[in-house]
Amino acid sequence: MGAVRVSGLKVNYRVRGSGDPLVLLHGGFGLDSRSWGRQLDTLDDEFMVVAWDAPGCGGSDDPPEWFRMEDYADSLAGFVRALGLTNPHILGLSFGGALALAFYARHPTVPRSLILAGAYAGWAGSLPADEVQRRVQRISREVTQPPGEWLPKYLAGMLTESAPREMAEQTLALMSDIHPRASLTMLLAMANADHRGILPDIEVPTLVLHGELDVRSPLAVGKELHRKIPASQLVVLPGVGHLSNVEAADAFNFEVRTFLRSLNGPMG
Repeated sequence: MGAVRVSGLKVNYRVRGSGDPLVLLHGGFGLDSRSWGRQLDTLDDEFMVVAWDAPGCGGSDDPPEWFRMEDYADSLAGFVRALGLTNPHILGLSFGGALALAFYARHPTVPRSLILAGAYAGWAGSLPADEVQRRVQRISREVTQPPGEWLPKYLAGMLTESAPREMAEQTLALMSDIHPRASLTMLLAMANADHRGILPDIEVPTLVLHGELDVRSPLAVGKELHRKIPASQLVVLPGVGHLSNVEAADAFNFEVRTFLRSLNGPMG
């Protein structure tokens, strides 16, 4: 575990391996760099795998309450600079996928490629307005309560019913380390984000990787990202839910590795 300071905030991260840098951006709901365990342990044989704790998650400092997706994106840019990463591949899941798009919009010369897993173009950019409002109202009401009282109800949206019990318990334990106030900040950033405008202008290789049974970001959302991003690839993982990197880690890692290997040699 390492840490750097970015715009006055301590940002924790995990790093494994060597090679072309691959930066992993986790989802919300208390997730952090630990949710990428199977990726850190597997992809490190070929890549320098870096997983951050976004501001307000894991061991990182909470951001100001006014933070929005653009601010997370600028923090990510500072993080990449602090670690001296040159043209990293950016892999974002859920909130991390929306963040990857915001990062590209603000810093388009930095990413070498994008991998969008269970992603959104922000909630405002991918979901009906009434669904966004429902999610904001529900989460705003529940997130300040003890995690054990409300987080278990969200687990069904993260993994399918066929996920092993131990996997579900480990995921719930990780999510229980949630930072309540910072999660409200992240919630509003995600709810207001609308990155549809950038999609047709993405010029780096992009993989849209989606679980077939994702109920948080339905497959139709992934298909729409694929349709609007020029020359993007769409891979659907059958029988898998929202946290595809956890529930189908082997298949997820295979598709990530296959995509990255398909790109020509390192830039620069």
